[in-house]
Amino acid sequence: MTVMARFSLQGKRAVVTGGTRGIGFALACALAEAGAAVTITGRQPATLATAVAALRAQGHQAEGRVLDVTQTAAIRHCLSDLGEVDILINNAGMEQICPSLDADEALWQSIIDTNLRGAFFCAQTVARGMAQRQGGTIINLCSLTSAVGVPGAAAYGSSKSGLAGLTRALSTEWAAQGIRVNGIAPGYFETEMTAVFYQDEAWVRGMQARIPLGRFGELEDLAGAVVFLSSPAARYITGQILYVDGGYLAAI
Repeated sequence: MTVMARFSLQGKRAVVTGGTRGIGFALACALAEAGAAVTITGRQPATLATAVAALRAQGHQAEGRVLDVTQTAAIRHCLSDLGEVDILINNAGMEQICPSLDADEALWQSIIDTNLRGAFFCAQTVARGMAQRQGGTIINLCSLTSAVGVPGAAAYGSSKSGLAGLTRALSTEWAAQGIRVNGIAPGYFETEMTAVFYQDEAWVRGMQARIPLGRFGELEDLAGAVVFLSSPAARYITGQILYVDGGYLAAI
């Protein structure tokens, strides 16, 4: 197999949770461009239909499934019904900045349930089939808060730190079944979920000054990472968190 052939995902089925917009949609596009048949999930049928149509308009093989990852029974029904899944991208997530002294149980639970509990049960569901076939790849969308603290993001940071720990635990437990589990941790990328931060000019200037590459991430900057970790080119890589952050963590 040639070097470039090792990056091909031709013949693979990939699932991207929360794949209707932002980072999730960008990852779905990258996997499809590499040859995978992509299924994206989302909570809103209309948004899901729009995203699937956009993928198909680019010539990709794509379908959508309505899924709320906080509902474990729905996860099992949705993902088990898909048949063989070769690649799972646990991207569905939520974030809400709130001073820790003001955070209530409902906020904490909704973030943990979406970002961490949902990711585990999605992984567990597809891993059963992967284990039977002795192969598969799971990628969890971690965060800079998997490694550093951010004021006002105690619940989010806890969920993403937990996701990093989950990545390492599952990678060791499922390696014998041929399942690789890794994480991608984006740095600062402007999306619909994070747009509020970028409205603060002082914050923008200060944050850019802390990024060695001197700019915020663009969604296409994540394409190579997800294709690489999903592909045979990364067949000996598991239990790792790849920070795509413009050098932010290295400069602290």
